[in-house]
Amino acid sequence: MDFNELLENPELLQAIVESGYTDPTPIQQQAIPVILEGKDMLASAQTGTGKTAAFMLPSLQKISKPSQVKARGPRILILVPTRELAMQVAHEAAKYSKHLKMVKTVCIYGGAPYPVQNKQLSSHYEILVATPGRLIDHIERGRISFDRLELLILDEADRMLDMGFVDDVHDIAAQTPKNRQTLMFSATLKGNVLGLSKALLNNPVTITIAPQTAKHENIEQRLHNVDNLDHKYRLLDHLLNDEGMNQAVVFTSTKSQADVLVDKLIQQGHNAAALHGDMRQHQRTRTITKLRQGKIRILVATDVAARGIDVQTISHVINFDLPMNVEDYVHRIGRTGRAGSSGIALSFAAAKDMGIVGQIERFTGQKITSHLIPGFEPKFADRFTKASIPTRRYSRPKRRFAR
Repeated sequence: MDFNELLENPELLQAIVESGYTDPTPIQQQAIPVILEGKDMLASAQTGTGKTAAFMLPSLQKISKPSQVKARGPRILILVPTRELAMQVAHEAAKYSKHLKMVKTVCIYGGAPYPVQNKQLSSHYEILVATPGRLIDHIERGRISFDRLELLILDEADRMLDMGFVDDVHDIAAQTPKNRQTLMFSATLKGNVLGLSKALLNNPVTITIAPQTAKHENIEQRLHNVDNLDHKYRLLDHLLNDEGMNQAVVFTSTKSQADVLVDKLIQQGHNAAALHGDMRQHQRTRTITKLRQGKIRILVATDVAARGIDVQTISHVINFDLPMNVEDYVHRIGRTGRAGSSGIALSFAAAKDMGIVGQIERFTGQKITSHLIPGFEPKFADRFTKASIPTRRYSRPKRRFAR
């Protein structure tokens, strides 16, 4: 099956070719026909499976014909949990719709100036990508009309609920037409997600794509044992000098560590930049744009800031610090190997981290292969026998509210 069998709009097909896509992914093969038929849909799909294109392409085909309702406001509303994901989805929408006349995307999220968003919302646009908190603010100020809304799309619905947006989502849905088509995407289809789907969706088609642990088969996972922080610095410098490394995301556990590491990498001659929550929104936006443009080779990031980054040229992910929970590990390494390409995930682990490594391997069902680089071996290899290290339980990270 190819995209010509799924879509008929020539402008969309041209954009797909220019994006470098050839064959549709499983979620695209299953979701596109359902959406084009106008049915509500509940889909379990992970990041990196092509789910953005799965809902964006058919939605764009549906609005390629003029609306029958004479009003302003969006025809497609896409709700996402974070500003980074909002920017990513808006970027994808603009990419796929670039040959469609009169199709404009507006993206609103917390942390950005209101005057700029007010001006955008007063113009003519078809697609609105928004975080729930900021969208509620604009709705209460009377700046958005949903009179001609046709599609309501919830992306990463499970995370949206984890962050405490359930009431906002219900309030927003109540403002939209009852005859809208509703699509919900989530990593899991249980608990609160099912409750929300029953409230918002009308007799939905349910689609389940590869579970969380099965989607990283195209990513080689390597483990590098380290003695201490200095050992990490030396090993990282060596790895980043590899010409086969195109772009890399290096994860640290804290924002301050990210800044320290960037300064050190720059001193070593590397093209590096930081991305974390203490940066102003315009700084984060500029950094992500430069990453997409290839102007940044090494991005040093924290977990929250890196969510939603979708850059297909990222060849490596490096866990300079291991995460505090297994789900974050899976999300981290998913920044590489996008859209079916291959990637490499490298993790640094001291002796105290081996219990964490074991938990990750049990959760993913995949072995993280140990690698030794001559000249960078740990001094006491026997310390890294996982059987001798007591298992440490993960703690759930505190969720941030991003209005």
